[in-house]
Amino acid sequence: MNNSRPPAVAGLFYPSSPGELSTGVRAMLDAARADDVDRPPKALIVPHAGYVYSGPVAASGYARLASMAGRIRRVVLLGPVHRVPVRGLALPQATGFSTPLGEVALDTAAMALLADMPQVTVSAAAHAQEHSLEVHLPFLQAVLGDFRLVPLAVGDATTEEVAEVLARVWGGEETLIVVSSDLSHFLSYDAAQRTDSETVRHILALSADLDHSAACGATPVNGLLAYAGRHALKAELLDLRNSGDTAGDRTRVVGYAAIAFYEADCR
Repeated sequence: MNNSRPPAVAGLFYPSSPGELSTGVRAMLDAARADDVDRPPKALIVPHAGYVYSGPVAASGYARLASMAGRIRRVVLLGPVHRVPVRGLALPQATGFSTPLGEVALDTAAMALLADMPQVTVSAAAHAQEHSLEVHLPFLQAVLGDFRLVPLAVGDATTEEVAEVLARVWGGEETLIVVSSDLSHFLSYDAAQRTDSETVRHILALSADLDHSAACGATPVNGLLAYAGRHALKAELLDLRNSGDTAGDRTRVVGYAAIAFYEADCR
């Protein structure tokens, strides 16, 4: 039986009209297109605010996947919970996630690989209104076309618990890992630039020690960094801006970064 999670923030964080959404996403991807990409990343850290604020930065990451349609068949998407607290990492009860651009089927086989892990739970409530995962789906639909999704809403979990989950579903070229996170919140423009630059320095060094004042998705980011450090991944900063650069005033801003991770034998 089809049990699709409907979009919760269409019309709020991004357009609800399929045509307007598709046109807007394509325009951001075109503006971010990199002509010198020799190979795509294995993992991305990308932001999850409203498209007018963080969309161009997210597009800087997703534009690196332009050659991967038909090759990436699974996306493991981790984002922090904002509304419903959970212990560990929560899978949804749904069989698919819907956006104005269509349905994304869940990878039930990959989700089954996580079923026996004590830190993994199932929570429809954690996913129902969560924007940190949803806002990435139109970008993924635009660049990858047909793929299956493993969505994980990350709550109170340790770095090691997240890294263990990633190890189970890391896969090969067919699997992309996406971690959803904004950076600092509500600092002045200059203070945010300093704080976010330091946060990015830690990420590029694969230092799994971020706290939630540096990144709202610090828990899944730290899990990715721990795994990346053990497996000699290389990190590359693609974009670093804040809402004062995109669509907001500069008195209280939110920071955004797009960071790519490459496996050592592919870079």
